[in-house]
Amino acid sequence: MDDQGKSMKAVWTMVERPQQNGAGPKSYWTRVGVGFVNRDGSITLRLDALPVNGTLQVREWEPQERRQDLGEAPRPRPRPQQAPSDSLL
Repeated sequence: MDDQGKSMKAVWTMVERPQQNGAGPKSYWTRVGVGFVNRDGSITLRLDALPVNGTLQVREWEPQERRQDLGEAPRPRPRPQQAPSDSLL
């Protein structure tokens, strides 16, 4: 991995949502930005979104190609469910 890859981080937040079958909550990880380790060891974060729960996870960055090489399938994101609209009837 090159020097830039070593200094890059992925920034995630975790959201817990109830499952439809009534089981306990399920955790969904959402990538919200990237981070860069500076020469002095500090970290600069560039966020595309802010977590509602106020919690961020900063992890080592892995390119998409490497994750697929390791046998990990891309994780599908759950679709939000739309409530039926009476105004369209």
